[in-house]
Amino acid sequence: MSTLKDRLTADMRAALKGRDELTTSTLRMALAAVGNAEVSGKAKRELTDDEVLAVLTKEAKKRREAATAFADAGRAEQSAREIAEGEVLDRYLPKQLSDDELTELVAGALAAGGFTGKAQMGPAMKAAQATVAGRAEGGRVAAEVRRQLGL
Repeated sequence: MSTLKDRLTADMRAALKGRDELTTSTLRMALAAVGNAEVSGKAKRELTDDEVLAVLTKEAKKRREAATAFADAGRAEQSAREIAEGEVLDRYLPKQLSDDELTELVAGALAAGGFTGKAQMGPAMKAAQATVAGRAEGGRVAAEVRRQLGL
C-alpha cells in the first residue's frame, strides 16, 4: 500500500475494526470526496497522490470553515466535531509552514522571478504557490505576497 488513497482505505478499515467512530466517518467522507473527484470529468481515472492531497486539503478547509460557522452560531458541540474531523484529516496533510518559513520562501520566489508591483500579482502568486507546494493555505500565501509587493 504505497499510495495515499490506499493508506486512507487501510486506516479507515483499522478505525472501523477499532470502533473509532470519528475517524471512520471522517475517512469515509474523505474517500467519498476522492471517489467523486475520480469520476468527475469525461472518464473515470485514478488520482495521483498530489491530486488526493489536494482533495484532502479542500476537505480540511471545509471543516475549518464549518467549525467557525458553527461556533459563531453558538453550536459548540457541532463546532468541536468539525474541529476533530479536521484534526483527523491533518494527519494526512504535509506539515504547514510557520510564518517565518513562509515569509522566507515567498521572498525567495519573488526575488527569483523579479516580481515588483501590483501588475505582477498573478505571476508572483503562481511562483509563490509553486515554491510553497501545498504547505500553506492559499490565503496565507496571497497575504504574504501582497505584503511583500507592498499592496
